[in-house]
Amino acid sequence: MAQKPTEARRKLVEFDAETWQALDLLTRDSMKTFQELADEAFRDLLRKYGRPSDLKAALRQSVRSSATPGAASQKRSGGRHR
Repeated sequence: MAQKPTEARRKLVEFDAETWQALDLLTRDSMKTFQELADEAFRDLLRKYGRPSDLKAALRQSVRSSATPGAASQKRSGGRHR
């Protein structure tokens, strides 16, 4: 389970009735809260796009990218070679 940060942020999200019913059923079937499902979904989304989900992951990613020679220059140039 994700740890609650000391300063939580809130965002109002709207779902259509069909999606809400499916999510509500999933919370009951998985015995998780809606917040736990949302945390899992957003972590998965960040992972999909290669973004760190917490400080530890961000530091690991930073070390990996700095350890790879030329990684920083490829990012700046869009990965194109001339």
